[in-house]
This record gives sequence, structure tokens and C-alpha cells, in this order.
Amino acid sequence: MLSKLKKLIPKKLFIWLQPAYHYIMGALAALYYGFPSRQLIVIGVTGTTGKTTSVYFLARLLSASGYKAGYTSTAQFDDGAREWLNDKKMTMPGRFFLQRSLRQMVKNGCRAVVVETTSQGIEQFRHRFINYDFLVFTNLYPEHIEAHGNFENYKNAKGKLFAHLDTCKSKYLDENNKVVMSASGLKKTELRLIKKTIIVNGDDEYASYFLSFPAERKVVYTLNPALKSSELIYRDGDEVKPEPEFFRYEPLFSEAGGSRFNLNGEMYHLPVLGSYNVFNAVSALCATLCLNILPAQSIEALGRIKVLAGKMEKIEAGQPFTVLIDYAFEPKAMEGLYQNLDRIAHNRLIHILGSAGGGRDQSRRPILGKMAGKKADIVIVTDEDPYDEDPQLIIDQVAVGAEQVGKVLNKDLYKVLDRREAFRLAFNLAEPSDLVLITGKGAEQYICVAGDKKIPWDDRRVAREELSK
Repeated sequence: MLSKLKKLIPKKLFIWLQPAYHYIMGALAALYYGFPSRQLIVIGVTGTTGKTTSVYFLARLLSASGYKAGYTSTAQFDDGAREWLNDKKMTMPGRFFLQRSLRQMVKNGCRAVVVETTSQGIEQFRHRFINYDFLVFTNLYPEHIEAHGNFENYKNAKGKLFAHLDTCKSKYLDENNKVVMSASGLKKTELRLIKKTIIVNGDDEYASYFLSFPAERKVVYTLNPALKSSELIYRDGDEVKPEPEFFRYEPLFSEAGGSRFNLNGEMYHLPVLGSYNVFNAVSALCATLCLNILPAQSIEALGRIKVLAGKMEKIEAGQPFTVLIDYAFEPKAMEGLYQNLDRIAHNRLIHILGSAGGGRDQSRRPILGKMAGKKADIVIVTDEDPYDEDPQLIIDQVAVGAEQVGKVLNKDLYKVLDRREAFRLAFNLAEPSDLVLITGKGAEQYICVAGDKKIPWDDRRVAREELSK
């Protein structure tokens, strides 16, 4: 119904009306479902990378520690009763879906929710009628620039979420960890009050910007044992207030069986492949510590964490080589992924990749091709999510980067328009002990093509089907 109405409005007029439209839709959705976020501890996770895994880890840790938690993320949804793959092709779903999900979480007995909160969702006011309690910032670097116009706009969009925290009303916890909006009948102690808290990666270049926003409590997690609050200053030179607490961590080692790390003097084991997941685990653990969850509880819960769908996920179908599927689609995430492949025993690396269209950063296409060309023995460039762009043109732009570093077309570089055919080619080329890496989509459920059409798809399902042949 709404989509039909939008088509009736002239495009220029709709663009002008968009901010008001998004705001009103957000207000109506929250009103219709009775402002459910007021009955939950709401933790927002934002940044350029690491959000989805941090959300998943945090929800699992909370649920194992007496705070039953639902979550919404790029990969999956969980309403406290069931967990399912994100089939919306959207990290932060529409306002009515989001508010309905929060209401369902309340009905299902959830005490908390973790919301992956994106810059584009913020620009469309999807955050405005959610009463947040904690905000976790992972990192920030150029991404989605074409959608926002420039990096400064992208950064400021994230900042709007942190400014919003100061407008959110206080909540309290009763003796059963249930959220209440009024402190009447409760002991008005600091332990019962849920302090509005900002949790920031202190090693990021923009840490001081996000710490500059008002909050009742500020926490910095860092690899730097000497980092001080005096180094985290505003751009105008004023010191950060209130003084942040420092949670310091140190990765100890990472191998195929997972990683060990130290956080605030406590030893943790994360049984998930990928050393960068230590960073994601630390950001999640900081939130649990702020809720006074004992480290011993989190240590036990973290040790039982399983891999998130589409994140360094192994596909087993009896084949004599390794197949890994990962969501990584931009250079920095790909760099971290490559570093972890060195910990997996393999002969040759065969990498299937592509790049998205539809206003996504076009400049990264040859960069991704160049990275794959340097790291992989065989590069197969294929379709990903072209939207309204020519998929073959996107493939050509990625392949150029691989050719620049010496890959030769139809020898160790292949351009395959059909993604299924690309899988088939890789599996036919793979020899025992090779590693086939498939990136760009993870557990996404569609390929988005021209005309707003979505073709049902799942890299993991298709890989299993082709391997079974």
C-alpha cells in the first residue's frame, strides 16, 4: 500500500518530503506497538565493520546470564522464541517490522534487545522512537560514502544516534532483571538505575568524537595499555566528561580452534575461527560488564559460542578440500579475513568474489580485485548484487584490479556472470587440500537485480548443492 502511494508522488516532491515521511512512519510504528523499547534494555551497535558479529555475541552472552535477549542484525533475527535468517536484504529493517519485533520480544519474555544500527537507518529515523540504554561503537572508516555524499556526512549520521541517547528516558531494573520506567517501590540505587552508557573502541581514530556526546557512563576498550583519558579529547580541545573507564584487552593467540585473550585481567576463550572476532567479543563483553554480569558467567558462555551464519562458515559435503563462506565485501574486512586464512592449512587458495551495485562504493571494485589477485592462486569474479547496474561491467571493474597484479584471464583469473556457474567452476578446479573462499554475501537470502527484483539465493545452500554433484 505504502509503496503504491510513493509511486503516485512525483519523485522530486517525494525526495523533499522524505525526512518528514520517515519520521512520521517511525512515530506511527512505535505508537501502534506501544513503544515496546521502554520495556527492554536496548543496546545499539554501530560502526563500519564488526557490528553483526558483536550483536550476535552480545545477545548470546546476555541470554546465558539471566538477561534473555533478542536481536536484529544483517545476518539473523531472534525474537526470543525463534531465530531466523535476515530475509529483508536490509540490516536495520523497516520501522513497523522493527517495532513489531520489539513488541514480540517483550511478549516472549526478553529482558534485552541488541539492535544493529546503521547510518542509513539513522538517516531514515529508524532509531528515533527506540529508547536506547547502551551504544557500542566498533570503528569508522570510509564506506557507504556514495549513499551519504561524503565521509563527514557518514560520520555525522552515526553521531545522530549518540546524540539521541541523551534524549532517551531513564529505566530501572527490578529484582528479576525486568525493566521498569519508574523507580517507585524500588531502591533508588545506582545498581538499579540503567545508566545511559557509551562504549567506544578507544583505538579508533574517531573515538574522541563519539565520546564527546553526553552520557551517564562512558567506557573505552583498548589494546593500548597506556591510553589515557587526556588523549581522548574533543576537536575543540576540551577533555572528555565524564571520565571514561578503561577496559584493556590483549589477544594471546589465535588458531583454527579459536582464540584466547585477556580482558581486564580475566582469561577468555572464543571457539570461533578468526582473530578479528576477539575484537567483536571484547565489544560485547564490555556491555555485559556494564550490566554487572560476572566475568565467570561470560567466560563460560563465550566458550559455548558457535559460528554465526555466513561468517567464516565451513561447508562440509564430503569434499576433499575446504570451502569457507564469509560476508566480507569491502577491503578492510577482506584484509582481516585474509590474515586468518594463514591459520588454516591449505595448498592453493581459490577466491570467488564480486562487488555490489546500486550506489555502493564503486572505487573499491578494482581494490578488491587487486587484493584477491595478490592473495589467491585462482580468482573467480562473479555477480553479487548488481541492482540496476550492469553486472558484467561490475565484474570487469573488479577483474581489472586482479589483472594489474599479474593475473591472466582464463588462466588464473575467470569472469563468470552466473554465480552458480562460478561455484561449479571453483569446485571443479579445486584439488585435495585446496581452500575455496566465497565472499560478499554470507547468509543473505537474495540477489538483488534491476527493477527492485530479488532472486532467492543462499551461498551456503548453493554450495552444498553443487558439491553434492
